[in-house]
Amino acid sequence: MTIKILLVDDHPLVRDGLRARLEAVPQFEVVAEAGGAQEALQQARHANVDLVLMDINMRGGNGIEATAQFSEQFPDIAVLILSMHDKLEYVSQAIQAGARGYVLKDAPGKDIVVAIETVMSGGIYYSAALARQLAKPQNVDAQLTSREHEVLLHIANGQSNKQIARDLDLSVRTVETHRLNIKRKLGIEGQAELIRYAVQFASGAP
Repeated sequence: MTIKILLVDDHPLVRDGLRARLEAVPQFEVVAEAGGAQEALQQARHANVDLVLMDINMRGGNGIEATAQFSEQFPDIAVLILSMHDKLEYVSQAIQAGARGYVLKDAPGKDIVVAIETVMSGGIYYSAALARQLAKPQNVDAQLTSREHEVLLHIANGQSNKQIARDLDLSVRTVETHRLNIKRKLGIEGQAELIRYAVQFASGAP
């Protein structure tokens, strides 16, 4: 099956390099390109697209906001982030916005191919450097309640407080309280750390 790809990056030379790399793979076809978020959305309306390869830093809006727009307007189109940023905060924001994966621009070229194949098969993909950060064990001894475990699993899936509240039939305020309690028990401060722990918990890592 041919995977039809939309490239979104504000540097034409980067897009040219990506197109050459991707079209060397028989089942990949680059059907459209865009230099910004709004142009990308317009292209998606007119082209038959299966996957968007999205940069984060672009003129006229960033890729995370664009990812959220794609998730809302084109839920059947997978979005894969390709970025130079390796901070977990960006990763968590991208996944919460609806991205199916996150690849670093300095990763080997084959990683992009594997990432696209993984995402189009229904999986989630992280570059190896990010996966190692996400898998780092937390030196904590915390006793979480069964409800807090449930909330953690939903956080690992990139869901917002509102989405978790709806799925668990709770109020948003209650979900916020659970988040605060989880962070307090685990000694976690930032959102990125919480996402990292949640992903580790969901994967069953020690």
